[in-house]
Amino acid sequence: MKLKTTLLALGASILMGLAAPVAADDWAPDGPLTIQIGFGAGGSTDTMGRVLAKVMKENTGWDIVVENKPGGGGVAMFTGLSQRPPQGKLIGMGVSIPVLVQLVQRGDQLPFDVDSFDYLGTVARTELALVAGKDAPFDDIAGLVAYAKEQGTLPVATMAPPQVLLMKQTTATTGAEFNLVTADGAAEVLKLILGGQVLVGFAAGEHFPYLESGDMKVITSAGASALSYAPDQGTFADVGVSAYVDPVYYLATTKGTDPAAVAAIAAAIDEATKSPEMAEIVKNATQGEPLNLGVEGTHQMMTEGLAAAQILFAK
Repeated sequence: MKLKTTLLALGASILMGLAAPVAADDWAPDGPLTIQIGFGAGGSTDTMGRVLAKVMKENTGWDIVVENKPGGGGVAMFTGLSQRPPQGKLIGMGVSIPVLVQLVQRGDQLPFDVDSFDYLGTVARTELALVAGKDAPFDDIAGLVAYAKEQGTLPVATMAPPQVLLMKQTTATTGAEFNLVTADGAAEVLKLILGGQVLVGFAAGEHFPYLESGDMKVITSAGASALSYAPDQGTFADVGVSAYVDPVYYLATTKGTDPAAVAAIAAAIDEATKSPEMAEIVKNATQGEPLNLGVEGTHQMMTEGLAAAQILFAK
């Protein structure tokens, strides 16, 4: 009787093994795996994407091709990806903020939403900071708001529309007024601060040399969490602003892709992000370290990011 029970259990386990899905380690793309990058050649997304593809190819032996599909801050590429069959042969790499802003502004005109993809992971996050000159009469976001109210207004340099929206939400939440000055990139933001034309502005690592020299100081993080290098400076949430600007470089594929393919590609991405080559290129591009949120974490990041983007546009 005991032998019969053992044999039945063994037979059941064999059948279960035959019915189980193919393990991620057993999956490989049937032909070239294409990574489409939603921006033109030469930018930070492109350079990180190409190094990621190179390391993935070396680690897995897969034939990986990289294509640039610029347009709409990645929206054109993700539009095409959402309409492709889920074959596990095409993945896209983009940046969260431009896509989320477009979904809020004209989501009814786009053929996809945040649930239209199988997410594969992330590569890095840009730590966006609000910085000031060393002699600014405030040291944190609460002090900045108080000073703006005292003075009637405060000049702030921005370099992208989401930053403008973040400051407008700060006005709506706190009542502080800001004179927003548009700068052509972070280099000009820093020049305006050092020249005294504005008191504060946004930067994404370009300000590090000035922090080291003592010519600038961090006021707060513009992201959902505090800056890794200035954790005590908090976020805009410290003055009641629930919006944030948190650009994350992420990868996704068509919804409904074979789970084994998703698992294998996600594992290859994760392994690649841990390489010295990725650490170097991410450092050059974002002044930070590689960050992989994984499959579920990336989906959560996009879902929560959409809610934050909706707040940016709230009246």
